[in-house]
Amino acid sequence: MANEQIDIAIIGGGVSGVYSAWKLKKQFPDQKIVVFEGSDHIGGRLLSVKPPEIPYMTAELGGMRILENTQKLIVDLIETLNTELPAAEKITLYDFPVDEPQNLAYLRGEYLRLVDFATRPDKVPYNMSFLEEGSGPGTIIVNAIEQIVPGITNPDLTEDERREMAKEATFDGLPLYQWGFWNLLYRVISSEAYQFSMDAGGYDSTLINWNACDAIPWYLSDFGISPKYKGFTNGFQQVPIALAELFEKDGGDVRLEHRLLNFDYAADQFTLNFANEQTIIAGKLILAMPRRALDLIMPDSPQLKRIQPLINSVTPRPLFKLFTTYANPWWRIAGYTNAEGKFVAVQSGRSVTDLPVRQTYYWPNSDGSPAVNGRAMLLASYDDGNNIGFWDGLRPQRSAAWRAGLSHSNIADPFVGDDDNKAGAKNVAPVLKQFNQTWDEYKAPRRMVDEISRQLQQMHGLDYTPLVKSAAFRDWGEDPYGGGWNSWNIGIKSWEVRDKITNPIADVPLYICGEAYSDAQGWVEGALQTAEIMLGQFLAPSANAKQTNNVSQLQPS
Repeated sequence: MANEQIDIAIIGGGVSGVYSAWKLKKQFPDQKIVVFEGSDHIGGRLLSVKPPEIPYMTAELGGMRILENTQKLIVDLIETLNTELPAAEKITLYDFPVDEPQNLAYLRGEYLRLVDFATRPDKVPYNMSFLEEGSGPGTIIVNAIEQIVPGITNPDLTEDERREMAKEATFDGLPLYQWGFWNLLYRVISSEAYQFSMDAGGYDSTLINWNACDAIPWYLSDFGISPKYKGFTNGFQQVPIALAELFEKDGGDVRLEHRLLNFDYAADQFTLNFANEQTIIAGKLILAMPRRALDLIMPDSPQLKRIQPLINSVTPRPLFKLFTTYANPWWRIAGYTNAEGKFVAVQSGRSVTDLPVRQTYYWPNSDGSPAVNGRAMLLASYDDGNNIGFWDGLRPQRSAAWRAGLSHSNIADPFVGDDDNKAGAKNVAPVLKQFNQTWDEYKAPRRMVDEISRQLQQMHGLDYTPLVKSAAFRDWGEDPYGGGWNSWNIGIKSWEVRDKITNPIADVPLYICGEAYSDAQGWVEGALQTAEIMLGQFLAPSANAKQTNNVSQLQPS
């Protein structure tokens, strides 16, 4: 039987893939455009699941929020999608809290409230300098950045202006792109202040040695200049699912469980070989894949070998999430009585610790309100960097699972809680339709849950915490993702690679897009940014009557 021939093949059903498909189908309605996704769902590193018996909450095992004030592409996309979606499926947001003053910081064996960083610096168990005491972790790093690039923390600057300042700046005679972020921070703050900022900041990978020219504006957008976050009522995965469904409505084709093994380009066409032994012939190819996924197909894909230095210009960073559910929000009792004699409950945002759990979020209801009674849920551990290695010892290793075609839930000794086999355990939001995933597919192993419970009890200073009813986790370091986000390597001029990699080989219609090679690494905004750049490259040589170099004009009619 002859191999199937299509016009445009898009590999990857994450945001950049389905977004590109949706826009290209509007531009070329008569062309055969197919999205091939290796897994059994759309969304990539956006993964929203419903916990058992808690229909009013949505666990975000992947991306969970946006920066409303600075991430224009995702904000505008949501607005555009809502003009096309039925009323019952419109994408709605809520205010996503993070650092509430009454929340806990359990550091070096000491119990603090987040407010203590500023009001009780004597309680903070780090030997910082006089100028560093009394500041929270974010303030310390922002002040350090201001010393490195004077004026860059001015709140009136735009994101683009900060990036231009970082590109032009030097330190000790070298441009910032030749510096590691960690190296620079150690030149302007004490080692104790650095360790405090790492521990109390909750992340292990944001302050490590990655390209300082990119790290500085990136850090200021997320942690520095009054960030305001928004969460998703029906889960962040609703965005790529809506894009995929609208693409199909326009006549596009989405094929799940189609894992690309390799490809080649000859005689003006691509030959794509899939794990299901299917071969597809395509005129143009878009790789909307994670950095690690490109590595996996590189050995037998000659065109990728040619651009290996471009692909290797970023490093994947591990990311791990584990959710736990309970009969009630027990963490509220970890609050305190204020000076007016009023009890202030711990109920929203996050607490931090230097224990391996690192960050714990008191998960909100779907409207953003805190859980005050009834069934409730924690993002019990939000972990990154080398710290994820701690959890490796509490679960089977599945580094070869992707190649072998095993599911995430194919693990030994899964956690068995009270909610197993009850009605509603596989309840999913109606908006997810056929692209849904269930909580049970990501069930955590018993040993991992037992250790999480032990650490939660310790960081909250309690003698007892209720039994976990159900638990689900996702380790984004597994193949084919290789990490939850990516960072630019030291010595790389990211602004050059970002544009070059979208169409890396002259006269070959091969295109690459995704969060890894963007200015907003780790964010959906970055996936959309590179998709926009790629679409500009894709359309530039076209002889089609609708040709345009301005991607912003590619709006659905």
